Parts: sequence; structure tokens; C-alpha cells
Amino acid sequence: MRIFNYYLLKNLFIATAFVAIILAFVIFLTQSLKFLEIIINTGAAGSAFLVLTSLALPRFFEVILPLSVMAATLFLYNKMTVDSEITAIRATGYSSFSLAKPAIILGLCVTVLLWGITMWVAPISLAKMHSMRHALKSEFATTLFKEGVFNPIGRGLTVYIRERTNEGELAGLMIHDTRDKSAPPSTVLAKRGIIIIDDEGQQVIVFNGSRQTYNPKTRILQRLDFDRYTIDLPGSSPARERWAEPDERTITKLLNPDPNNKRDLENLHEFSIEIHRRFTSPLLALSFPLIALSILLLGPIDRRGQGTRIGFAIVIIMIIQGLFLASYNLARNNDTGLVLMYILTFAPIIISTFLLSGFSEDLRRQLLYTKRTKTA
Repeated sequence: MRIFNYYLLKNLFIATAFVAIILAFVIFLTQSLKFLEIIINTGAAGSAFLVLTSLALPRFFEVILPLSVMAATLFLYNKMTVDSEITAIRATGYSSFSLAKPAIILGLCVTVLLWGITMWVAPISLAKMHSMRHALKSEFATTLFKEGVFNPIGRGLTVYIRERTNEGELAGLMIHDTRDKSAPPSTVLAKRGIIIIDDEGQQVIVFNGSRQTYNPKTRILQRLDFDRYTIDLPGSSPARERWAEPDERTITKLLNPDPNNKRDLENLHEFSIEIHRRFTSPLLALSFPLIALSILLLGPIDRRGQGTRIGFAIVIIMIIQGLFLASYNLARNNDTGLVLMYILTFAPIIISTFLLSGFSEDLRRQLLYTKRTKTA
């Protein structure tokens, strides 16, 4: 039996890894679309695109791995049933729980792995992703202007550039500014310019040009020639450190919020819900295969296939997954959602373990024997 357990556990691991890689690749493609526009507009290197997309992946393993274990369990145990391997092993006296041990061991291992990912790896990668994304967006202004067209930058500011040099400078600028309603509109013409980002915000610095202002009331055109002129970009503000969202914090930081940070104190409930989610969600990696095993291994065996049972197991698991996500959102406003999160993770584990362990069958037989005795 040890050889069988080792063989099945190895195959379950391979199947789980295969399904997880496929799902991760699909998630990678879908997430990459969110960052593709930023990368193209900022002109960042392809490596930045890969890093940014890869940093978004760990948080999805919370969903990918439980589903992968479930898919591997359904596939292998159904194949063993069709090949009559389950029937042969049962004939030697092994129980359903003994047959389920490899999948349970794998589910436990994946649960422990997910605890490590959700508690530390995913928050760290997510925080780095947001920081990198924020940095790219901050640099977005340096490549915001398209060549040869009039670029509206916020309300009241239009910029035209002839070209962008390889050094990152802007050549042939015309800037029309109507933001100050108390002053006449102005137009700046310059041979070249650059965009800088510092603690004061984002600014356009132009060189060797002129600033022209026309007053429609007096019909006077004023011109000012300059060697250097600075224009603040609309919406630019001093760079500030981002406040880390609950899902960007490791478990240590969630348990120890900053008592001097007002926003931390205002979100203590969110921190608490996030801690409960990180504890309960990895347990789905154990719950899902147990549900699949209890449906496939209990009851009569059909060697022609168990398509109905497999479909039933998938529907139940999808319902539990959907309800868990809904309960997490509900928990933010109502403690009922928190209770539901624990019920959805622990109840399937307890019920499935009870059914697979044989206690339910012994109890059924005992009740049947008692009923027959009373009848006699």
C-alpha cells in the first residue's frame, strides 16, 4: 500500500503542477493586458513588463492551487475507477479513507504552502507591484506628449511638440495655457524642453523661447523672450509615500498596525478581516479534494465513468468558491460574513472526513442492526 500511496501522490503532484501552470499562464496573459498600455506609453523595457506581471501572480495562487488540487484529484481517481484499480484495492480490504490519503496529504501540503504565500509572499509581491506601477505612472508624464499632435493635458493646457529626441528631450514646443481665468490666455513657443519630477511635483522646463499673451479687452499682444521658463503640469503634486492597503501587508504588519498612523487606526476592522481571510482561504486546498473524494469514492462504482459525479463535485466546489468570495465581501460590513467564511472552509472538511473515515457507514449499520433487533 505504501508503494501505491507514493505512486498516487507523485501523480497527483504532477497533475496539480500541470493544471496550476496552465491556470497561471492564463492569469498571466489576462493580467498582462492591464500593464501593457502603461509599459507602451512610458517606453519602459520589456523586462519591466515581465516583472510587473509576475509580481501580480502570487495573489492568484490562492485560487489557482485549490482548483488545481481538485482537478488533479477528480482526474486521477476517476481514471483509477475506470481502470478498475479502485475495485482491486478495495478487494484487499482498504477503506475509502486509506484510498483518499494521498490526496489528503497533498491537500495539507498545498494548504501549508498557501499559508506561506498569503501571509508573506503575496503581500510583499503585491506591494512591490503597486510601487512599481506608481513609479511608472509618475514617469508617465515624461512620455505623455505625442509627437505632431495637440495634446490636451488636463483642463486649460494644450501642448504640441514636433519630436522627442533620443535623450528624452522635447523639441519644437508650443504650449497654450488658459488655466488662470483671472489672466489672459498665454502661448509659449520654445525650441526645446524637458520634464522633471521631484518633490515639488511635475514640471515642464522650456528653453530659448517666448511667452505671448493677448488681452482681448485692450487688444494688446505682449511678448516675453526667455532663456528658461517653467510650467507646472496640472494635477501634479509632491511625491508622497503610499499608504499600504491591507492586502499589501504581511501578517506581521497586519497584527501590528502603526498606532501613530490615523489611517491605520481607521482600518483596524479591515486588517482583522484580512487576517481571517488569509487563515481560512488556504484551507480550501484541503476542502476541495475532500469534497471530490467523498463524491467519487462513496457509493456504487461505475467503471464506465463517473461523469455525473464529477459534474456534481465541480458544481458544489464552484458554489463554495463563489460563496466564500461573497462572504469575504460581506464580512467587511457584517460579522455574519466572517462566520460564513469559517463554515464554508471547515464544514466540508469535517463532513467529508467523517464520511470517508467509515464512521458514517458503521453508524448506519448499527442503526440498521438496532432496527432489525427491535422488529424481531
